Amino acid sequence: MGISVRKLVKSYAMVTVIQAISFDVSDGEFVTLLGPSGCGKTTTLRCIAGLDTPNGGTIAINGRTVSDSTQGLFVPPHERDLGMVFQSYAIWPHLTVAQNVAFPLTVKGARNSAARTAEAVSWALGVVGMGHLADRRPSELSGGQQQRVALARAIAARPQLLLFDEPLSNLDARLRDRTRLEISRIQKELRVPTLYVTHDQTEALSMSDRVIVMEAGAIVQEGPPETLYHRPVNRFVADFIGNANFLPVHRDGLQWRLEDGTPIAVEAGEGNQTGTERIALLRPESIRIDAEPGPARLGLNRLSGHVRGGMYMGPHVEYLVEAGGTLIRAFSRHALLPGSPATLSFTAADCRLVETGRVAHAR
Repeated sequence: MGISVRKLVKSYAMVTVIQAISFDVSDGEFVTLLGPSGCGKTTTLRCIAGLDTPNGGTIAINGRTVSDSTQGLFVPPHERDLGMVFQSYAIWPHLTVAQNVAFPLTVKGARNSAARTAEAVSWALGVVGMGHLADRRPSELSGGQQQRVALARAIAARPQLLLFDEPLSNLDARLRDRTRLEISRIQKELRVPTLYVTHDQTEALSMSDRVIVMEAGAIVQEGPPETLYHRPVNRFVADFIGNANFLPVHRDGLQWRLEDGTPIAVEAGEGNQTGTERIALLRPESIRIDAEPGPARLGLNRLSGHVRGGMYMGPHVEYLVEAGGTLIRAFSRHALLPGSPATLSFTAADCRLVETGRVAHAR
């Protein structure tokens, strides 16, 4: 069941912000829409929630069509049986925690008795670990606690679908980490299909069963986090997900070479292989830095250069090394001084050719 979106189009005035996209969210699946500001991810979420009216395409939730522009069908948000958590929490300051959680249940009127509402509120607050704070006002809560109240309110009616619109962007780093784990735990416990919107790659990679990367209203690539990280279809996806070095390379017969002519072994990507000039993706964590060159090994790239600077990051130092006619970022625990010689080593499998521009939707 879950969500089915087909050829969704959304325009404002003369600008089309959603470009006929299609995707599914299976029952119990956690899917993230990932992309920069203005790519259309929040607009897509709002169309699914019924907060915006699409200009084209269809949306179905658990097999029930809730939006179909060709038939003039549009089911209002309160009839779509979904829970939504907003970036701004959107909780009432004059109500207690319990009253905030009960609000979507009480507005349904006669379908929920007082006893049933109280039971649902108690269950939802128990799930998010807020039962002991049921009588407090939002002003007496931390940002993380307020976000958990918003989550409890979203699940209190046991909806068929959960939607999250950048819910962690207002929290500090430590609270984001804890709340991210909490949302993942609750979603897995409830097994409800979930669509999550963010521009944060860490959230997308750590929480999702599947990630959909969007750019300019279109889907660029979708798949498990590991696939998008290790096998991005183009430079945009590679650059948006994780740290990346992009090495300009050119073909010299059967050999690829860096800008200064240094030969380099690469792994061919899935895109167009024509042409003599390409871009190679190299992740910093795939590179080994040594002060002295080691013995030659078959299939191992080795570049000699000099350290230009470094930043202490805690678990490692992020170095900037000039080698092969370009600047390359690499991680190491070794202490290297600026100006000192350095040898970079990495396998051909870690250096992958990628497309420079946008490609068609790839799964």
